[in-house]
Amino acid sequence: MTQCDITCYRRPMARWDPGAEERLKRAALELYLERGYDNVTVTHIAERAGLTRRSYFRYFPDKREVLFAGSERLPPALAEAVLAADPNAAPLAAALDALARVGAELVEQVDGATERRAVIDASPELQERERTKTAAITAAIRDALKQRQVNAETAELVAQLATVAFQNAFRHWIEAEGRASFGSCLHTVTDELRAALAGT
Repeated sequence: MTQCDITCYRRPMARWDPGAEERLKRAALELYLERGYDNVTVTHIAERAGLTRRSYFRYFPDKREVLFAGSERLPPALAEAVLAADPNAAPLAAALDALARVGAELVEQVDGATERRAVIDASPELQERERTKTAAITAAIRDALKQRQVNAETAELVAQLATVAFQNAFRHWIEAEGRASFGSCLHTVTDELRAALAGT
């Protein structure tokens, strides 16, 4: 076997490295915290993870998306949960029930939430990406409510309120550092929301 044969045999193995994606996520988060998001390149991340720049782009389109991997699955999951809620539930109750179920599953899969939040809060570019993700969540909840025969204006308003509740509950959960469940954080936020709407 020639040296070329050895090289050609080994290259595909790196492509399917089962731990590469997680190493890249971890390396990116470490570097963003150490140097600041704007001072880190894709090459830096790949090198920290022990991979090539080319390998990085097999998993993520740019250095921003490494922090948002998997977020595209959240809107359809929420829409499905809204549609599966009690058919007799009021629109807001259906949306909050969906948030509770999906949120509880989400937090079981989140690693480094506190660090990730800190990186996003320090970067206008990442905050803009976060807003895009939030808009997708609102749209998914709204469209699912409309499928439940909720009128368009009510569906939009409820979706916006539910999204705000979700964001605040998730932030409370991060700040609790394991001392509270996502469900309890959402319950606290919805109680506050209801009190505010009632003017109490």
